[in-house]
Amino acid sequence: MIFLPKNLGPAWKTPVTGDVMRHCLAALALTFWMGCSTQSEAQQQHCRLALLLALDVSSSVDSEEYILQRDGLAAALNDPLIRGAILDGEGHVSIAIYEWSGRRQNAMVSNWVALTDGTAIDGLINNLVTTPRSQTRFPTAMGYALGYGATLLSRGPKCDRQVIDLSGDGENNDGFPPRLAYKNFPFANVTVNGLAVLGGSDDVLDYFQREVRFGFGAFVETSAGYQGYREAMTRKLFRELNDMILTANPITNARPG
Repeated sequence: MIFLPKNLGPAWKTPVTGDVMRHCLAALALTFWMGCSTQSEAQQQHCRLALLLALDVSSSVDSEEYILQRDGLAAALNDPLIRGAILDGEGHVSIAIYEWSGRRQNAMVSNWVALTDGTAIDGLINNLVTTPRSQTRFPTAMGYALGYGATLLSRGPKCDRQVIDLSGDGENNDGFPPRLAYKNFPFANVTVNGLAVLGGSDDVLDYFQREVRFGFGAFVETSAGYQGYREAMTRKLFRELNDMILTANPITNARPG
């Protein structure tokens, strides 16, 4: 509703000038409202970050560890600091989630969602915790998982930054390795951060640092087993959402192998 002033002097009361002034003021008010509305719509349409969360459901992850991983991510997304980091800033964040294990066992948990308000975040979390686990008995095909993620990003929303957040507790043991995924799939301007779950493979952290971490500002977060997954994911999301480089070293040279 547009409210016009009632007392604009004698001119307001004359038949001709009064109508002209009313129309002019109404036009100015409408222009101002449309300008604010357009600015708000542009803010919602502008995506600052496309974040793709990849969860390990290979055979090395038992049912209890899977629940800790799934619920840990849900709790991290629901953390007040993370919700604030998602909703604050110039432009919105879009998130998609998928599970990965064997060569052809990648499965969507949630397709791309533009997180423009708290309701959208709630819907993403609900989708995450109510979707059944897709696989339990396949090996760790990390290269295939990354190739699948790159394809999802290329078909997803156009955003200022594109990040894949890959969680895992072991090394690739099926199919081509990550370095071949980076060479053969569309990873230009994509950053891959890792969340290495410690306690399984002795070399998991070194492997994530050497083979998984990719792109400008990429980093690897660590979790002390799946019991520490919630805290590790919260730290990781906070860095990614705030585009915090910290002491991460960008990878600019050719990858090994």
